[in-house]
Amino acid sequence: MPVLNVAIAQINSRLADFQANVETIVSAATLASEQKADVLLTPELSLCGYPPEDLLLRPDFYRASAEALKVLAARLTEVSPALAVVVGHPEMVGGRRYNAASVLQGGRCLGTYYKQCLPNTEVFDEVRYFTPGNQTCVIQVAGTQCGIAICEDIWRPGVAESSANAGAEILLVLNASPFHGNKLADRETCIRNRVLATGLPVVYANSVGGQDELVFDGGSFIMDGSGVVRQQMPQFLSATQTFTVDGPAVAQGPNRPLLSVEAEVYAALVLGVRDYIEKNGFPGAIIGLSGGIDSALTLCIAVDALGANKVRAVMLQSPYTAQMSLDDSRALVAALGVRYDEIPIAAAMDIYENLLAPQFAGLPADTTEENLQARIRGTLLMALSNKTGALVLTTGNKSEMAVGYATLYGDMAGGFAVIKDVYKTLVWKLSWYRNSISPVIPENIITRPPSAELRPDQTDQDSLPPYEVLDDIVQRYMEAEQSPKEMIAAGLPEDAVRKVVRLLRIAEYKRRQAPPGIRVTKRAFGKDWRYPITNRYQDEF
Repeated sequence: MPVLNVAIAQINSRLADFQANVETIVSAATLASEQKADVLLTPELSLCGYPPEDLLLRPDFYRASAEALKVLAARLTEVSPALAVVVGHPEMVGGRRYNAASVLQGGRCLGTYYKQCLPNTEVFDEVRYFTPGNQTCVIQVAGTQCGIAICEDIWRPGVAESSANAGAEILLVLNASPFHGNKLADRETCIRNRVLATGLPVVYANSVGGQDELVFDGGSFIMDGSGVVRQQMPQFLSATQTFTVDGPAVAQGPNRPLLSVEAEVYAALVLGVRDYIEKNGFPGAIIGLSGGIDSALTLCIAVDALGANKVRAVMLQSPYTAQMSLDDSRALVAALGVRYDEIPIAAAMDIYENLLAPQFAGLPADTTEENLQARIRGTLLMALSNKTGALVLTTGNKSEMAVGYATLYGDMAGGFAVIKDVYKTLVWKLSWYRNSISPVIPENIITRPPSAELRPDQTDQDSLPPYEVLDDIVQRYMEAEQSPKEMIAAGLPEDAVRKVVRLLRIAEYKRRQAPPGIRVTKRAFGKDWRYPITNRYQDEF
């Protein structure tokens, strides 16, 4: 094959904002043309954003997409009539809906490919929306036969091999592959299998940006015909870069070093918060500080995502709030430079106690009174949100969400749950990681025993197993689908397994009412967790 200059547009589409996405693709094409590219590859459904979910059931959505595609084709001709641009978009033909990719050049569509392998696992439910294609698509660009594939097509045998048999000399793959831990390595392993089966180099263009619960991390790359990644784009950043492919060979270029687990997850959380706030038009964020590690980490993420001027921290101290919690919170906000207010809630607690005294007469104090404190705080934070328009970011982690160690309409009150999919053990690691960038979280916050501070001398471990044990059980149960019997056989303490599994199952009604949060593990409490609230299933012990 002749030498081919391939540009990858690793772009952050705004879902269903066709006009903005046209402008983004045109800007990428302008850069690619300046870089002397022959072809520009954009991500899956780049014209509308991914995933459109039930917007894909609306016929008018496809009409809007078709009109945007026409506008884009005309605009691209103005940029460069010679540049071929591969654009992902939804298309309806004869009442059937397709996940499509069209090759635009000189104001014309050279060909359109329909995705053949529709994922229906984890967060994906494309079978609900699309009809699978059944035709290979190979198009000549600058003398090179380019095979087109879309995301899942390259994860399974079939499409790549068919493209090679049809004469393809290179595979151009559009992707909207969401992030979770170790996903980049998984992608490379999978693509390598297709490369070794075909001998074809692969250009892998991935989306970047946050969309509700999902974060797309970019990390686009080119793999040569021997299965070696020759050039890789950065993760979590928008960029357009051009690479040279000469037959199965690819010119060696900058190969981004893999990020650590902590660096990847932290970057995903920052990007997820930034895009959720900005794409939904909120002016800023409000976080209720407690002096604990979860709210401290959430505040750091919000500041790194939005800037200190768009973040407000509020300490709602009760008579049970330790002085060290106040001191640590003051040190944290001073280091981050955010607005900080303290609102004592003792007076509100007294009012509730007096109002309910006749109803609670003769009954001992219990978690009811503790939950009232959390709900007072939630009410005040939501009042500040209503008044200012800023979004309340909740601070509960995955370990707490799993076992229901959270209060409905209290600490669960808010619009976005930043660390909802972050295990407590990872919260500690992320906090140390953030301090390695700049030491903003007081060490005492990280090292002191975690406590909800809703009663005297309370710690989390009064009610829960050690977090190392709890997190292991939750990960095995919900991500690895292990039974309690298997966990006990693996050496986990039976009493802890029984307790955690029971709590996990009865907390489902709470999780259904929690705000959306950023997915960073292979299975989160969100799109890919669909357990019935009402059920009588008996786990295997």
